[in-house]
Amino acid sequence: MMHARKALVAAALLALAADLVAASAADLRKLYGPIIEKAAERHRVDRELIHVVIRAESNYDPFAISSAGAMGLMQLMPATARRYGVGNVFDPSQNIEGGVRYLRDLVRLFKGETRLVLAAYNAGQEAVRKYNGIPPYPETRNYISSIMRTYKKPKVSTANPTFLVVGPDGIKVLVNDPADAFKK
Repeated sequence: MMHARKALVAAALLALAADLVAASAADLRKLYGPIIEKAAERHRVDRELIHVVIRAESNYDPFAISSAGAMGLMQLMPATARRYGVGNVFDPSQNIEGGVRYLRDLVRLFKGETRLVLAAYNAGQEAVRKYNGIPPYPETRNYISSIMRTYKKPKVSTANPTFLVVGPDGIKVLVNDPADAFKK
């Protein structure tokens, strides 16, 4: 039964692959946008950071495999995928969920320093620790430069968002969840 299910999933992915090859990166950005939005909101990671990482890693190709063995949209290494509970790296929802959770942890680990977060995503957090900053690897330096040309934020955070809510009586309140603003 398990082999039949895997065969069906493989057949469905192969049927989808032809359509994905014909789609542009902009089309794929739109296709995966809702998944990215949900993961970004759930883990408090900037959705634009997620988009630029996916673009740099796989150009929105869910079946991408690097020469180092990274796979899927966010190019998760097998150990990273396992650590974040990704059972199928070629499933866009699972890959994005695992990749965003990893990004969130890197943002926290490197105190929101975008360049260090990107360096760790590309070269590994141990390489960033070893060199006490961005490793001297040309691939990593090019990766960071390429992303920072479009993603101009030097700091990212995973903090809860803050909303300014104005009540019916005109009182302004700063809250993390607008639904809780005027509960008694």
